[in-house]
Amino acid sequence: MQDRSSQAKTAISTSAAPAAIGPYSQAIRVGDTLYTSGQIPIDPATGEFVPGGIAEQTVQVLENLKAILAQAGVDFTHVVKTTVFLKEMKDFAAMNEVYSRYLAPEGAIPPARSTVQVAALPKDALVEIEIIAKETAAG
Repeated sequence: MQDRSSQAKTAISTSAAPAAIGPYSQAIRVGDTLYTSGQIPIDPATGEFVPGGIAEQTVQVLENLKAILAQAGVDFTHVVKTTVFLKEMKDFAAMNEVYSRYLAPEGAIPPARSTVQVAALPKDALVEIEIIAKETAAG
């Protein structure tokens, strides 16, 4: 029988990423798996959206996720699944170019991914990304 204490739900939080704007955690760890909440392009230093378009917003989203992962003691090599929410599918190529630098650099195994267009995102963001990471995924 598996030790239940290793499956306890633990909140992960860092001031290096935007604070939760509702009743949710930045991320939750259960065992060796980390589930992040979707991140939007808010600069944690200012509490405001980063200026620019989809590329700049995608960079900020991924920097926010990077900070949450770091707080949990992992990095992008541990990411096994992402979900990307786009306000406009026409932004896919520009988002994907930035995304690939973070999650699929040369020699890395890219995570599984779903990308969907949605009617709207919080605070009218152009992109939101959530991830699932496993501590044992690096390799």
